[in-house]
Amino acid sequence: MERVGVSPSEYLIRELRRRRVAAGLTQAQLGERVFCSDSQVSAIETGTKQPTLPYLTAVDGALATGEFFATLWTELVKGDAAPVWMREWIEIEREATALRWYEPAFVPGLLQTEGYARATFRAARVPVADLDRCVAARLGRQAVLERDPAPQLFVILDEMVLRRVCGDPGVMAEQVVHLLTYADMPHIQLHVVPLSAGIYSGLAGAFILADLPDGSRAGYADTQLSAQITDRPEPVASLGLSWDAVRGEALPLGQTLDVLKEAAKTWTV
Repeated sequence: MERVGVSPSEYLIRELRRRRVAAGLTQAQLGERVFCSDSQVSAIETGTKQPTLPYLTAVDGALATGEFFATLWTELVKGDAAPVWMREWIEIEREATALRWYEPAFVPGLLQTEGYARATFRAARVPVADLDRCVAARLGRQAVLERDPAPQLFVILDEMVLRRVCGDPGVMAEQVVHLLTYADMPHIQLHVVPLSAGIYSGLAGAFILADLPDGSRAGYADTQLSAQITDRPEPVASLGLSWDAVRGEALPLGQTLDVLKEAAKTWTV
């Protein structure tokens, strides 16, 4: 996963860390000066939480950096729709020959409709001013499925993804029909873990495995606090075992299509 250069957002968070350390402040001490917790400072400095202009203005005051961070944000960084860790994964996604994606809560971003994507961002309390940009960025990622050759995409969804409303019934009806369309494509395999499976190991959280052209693998796992991307053999192997476990709980293709068709009917009644 060798990369060249840094993005404006990466430069911003590097400078946030470097200048805080140069000022002799811990994350907790900076947090006290800008009226936020040390965990929030840490999340911003690791790229898992996007900074805001008020936060950066407060940091400029706390570190006596003039308007350095506020200006950097306004002129270079603000247009970036994804946090640093997400841009790293997007690069991996673009190179992958195959993706194995398990989701217990949401339709994977590569398969979302515009209405569903907008509803998920609203549920995540994305500011209204950033909503259109975030939706466009997510939909833009879907171009990877039109690549030639396209990556093989293996998706396993918990059935609750199809049953829990996201947005409104109209959004859900459109989304489930969209999934049926994708399930008919030769480079996409879609499977559902039925509600009858009860509690199973996959409910611990979403994850993705990417097969790369050089034969290596990368993994992505998301939690409430952060997202982790790794190409280290041990955690990637662990995700491989998790994939095998959830695949064992999932329905075969024919039964999955039956569940999708039935779900689509429930949202159009």
